Amino acid sequence: MSGAFRTHIWDPGLIMSQMVAMQTIFYFFLGLWIVLVDAISQGTRSVDQIFDFQSLEFKSFNGKLVMIAFVLNSLTGAGGLWFIVQRTRQCLDFAATVHLYHLIACWIYNGYFPVTLSWWLVNVVCLALMTVLGEFLCMRSEMNAIPVSVAAKADL
Repeated sequence: MSGAFRTHIWDPGLIMSQMVAMQTIFYFFLGLWIVLVDAISQGTRSVDQIFDFQSLEFKSFNGKLVMIAFVLNSLTGAGGLWFIVQRTRQCLDFAATVHLYHLIACWIYNGYFPVTLSWWLVNVVCLALMTVLGEFLCMRSEMNAIPVSVAAKADL
C-alpha cells in the first residue's frame, strides 16, 4: 500500500510526543474550563476538582458544574485529537490513553481506586464523546478532496 500515510512506520518518538501533547491539552483545558465554571458559580478553585472523584457528584450544584467542565473538556480534547493526531484510526487509542492516565492520576492523588458511579459515568461519557467527535473531525479532514491541477499536461 504505497502512498498511504504512516501505514507501516513505527515511530515511538512521534507517538510519545503526541501522547504528551494530548495529556497537556487535556489537563490545560480542563483547568481552564474549571476556572471559567468557578468564575460563573463563585466557587472555590482547587486541584480537588480535577483529581478528587468525590467532586463529581450529581447532588450538588458545584458537582454538576464540574461535570459540565469535564464534558466541555472532551470537546476541546476532540479538537486536540484532530490537530495533534490527525488519524481517524488512532482517535480511540489516544482518547482512551488520556483517560487511562487520568484514572491512574486520580488513583494516586486519592490513595485508592475511584469507586463513585458518577465519576465513572462522567469519564466514560467524556471518553465516548471525545472519541466520536475526534473521529468525525479527522474523517472530515481525511475525506477532503486532493487538489489536482486542472491545466492540461500535454496538448495532443
